[in-house]
Amino acid sequence: MSKYATGKHSKAISDRSGMEFPYREMVREWNGSFVHYTEYEPKQPQLEPKPIGGDGVALLNVRPDRTEPITTVIIPENAFKTYQAGSGIINVSVPGHGLTNGTTYLFRGPPTISPGTGTTTNPVFAYATIPSFDGITGAQIGQGSGYAITTGLYDNGARITTDYALSNFFFFTVNSDTATTGNINGGGYGCSIGPITIQAWLKKLLILLKICLNVKDKIHILKCMMK
Repeated sequence: MSKYATGKHSKAISDRSGMEFPYREMVREWNGSFVHYTEYEPKQPQLEPKPIGGDGVALLNVRPDRTEPITTVIIPENAFKTYQAGSGIINVSVPGHGLTNGTTYLFRGPPTISPGTGTTTNPVFAYATIPSFDGITGAQIGQGSGYAITTGLYDNGARITTDYALSNFFFFTVNSDTATTGNINGGGYGCSIGPITIQAWLKKLLILLKICLNVKDKIHILKCMMK
């Protein structure tokens, strides 16, 4: 196989200057020019600029905080308390209620099925009427238009606004009715407070929990929630 001579005694003409140089001192530039090493010029970096992409905005694996569904807040047993005789003001004790001052909410009785309609296999879901107490009609407390609540505790003719009172109490003035004796607790068990309209699936779940826990039929809950 043939091979090239080393050129130790040869001369070469530079493609850049046209001058003669020893052959072994010649180098090849990036553009193919054969030049003396003293004339060598590297490739201008701006001829091949690195691409600049846009700034990263989206994440590959995101786990954003979800928007909590609108739900009701369970009211403890007999948490309604009349203020005084002749007054329609009712204090409600709900630890950590998280409700907003001045917002209108709807009071609901315990979940049940409508009397005379539906069955345990195909129930008609509803909320029972809040039990009456101390001259206050439960139907008035649970009226469809709801009540604007005031956070805190109403006592001695004034609103108490300590951190504890704001977090655990609120009060409202019931329409039409007034207390007979005052300082009486009532409302029974299973009442709740929430927005005027709640999601249908949540309402259904509350009823199913009440029914299915009584008959110990947990599978019934799953079947109904998948419909």
